[in-house]
Amino acid sequence: MSGSRLNSYVYAEDFVSEPEIAETARRSGEELGATPVGTGAGAALRLLAAASRAQHVVEIGTGAGTSGLWLLAGMPEDGVLTSIELEPEHARAARRAFADAGIPSQRTRVIVGRADEVLPRMTDGAYDMVHVDADTTAYPAYVEHAIRLLRPGGVLALDNMLWHDRVADPAQRDETTRVLRDLGKSLRDDDRLLPALLPVGDGLLAAVKR
Repeated sequence: MSGSRLNSYVYAEDFVSEPEIAETARRSGEELGATPVGTGAGAALRLLAAASRAQHVVEIGTGAGTSGLWLLAGMPEDGVLTSIELEPEHARAARRAFADAGIPSQRTRVIVGRADEVLPRMTDGAYDMVHVDADTTAYPAYVEHAIRLLRPGGVLALDNMLWHDRVADPAQRDETTRVLRDLGKSLRDDDRLLPALLPVGDGLLAAVKR
């Protein structure tokens, strides 16, 4: 990346100011080892939630609640976020972040458990948006559940789809990079979706279900 492009990337990442509550959650996530979304990706998630008027959102991978706070900020005031998290400590941190932000308890549901066990119990076509930021090697399975859960016109958002600049480099052939690269290509060509790969954060692939 040239110097000017790098400057533009940094400028774009910081274009929207990070709210204090999101910053606190992000720092908590970093301390817990739950890598949070950055400001650029968070702002994009907020935008997607607002543009789709997402009343019912599913998040796979809660972390310490950073992305959840961004999503909730874009959702209607009575919108409900259902977030699935494997690690109980992360889930507790997220619940604290939501409470500290003054978000009514009925607007968030944090489920502690394995996503591959929780997702099959969720209702087809009942959600306006699904955000995936979890175990990258499980993304293909999560995506199939996400497409099933979304209503027509619903939004799919996948974080980490550039994976530390490795996905764009054909020489990088480790398992995670290959999984994400192949998944991106398959979603690009999937007739069920209208996708775009956004160069924010670690790469945010967004798609609308036809």
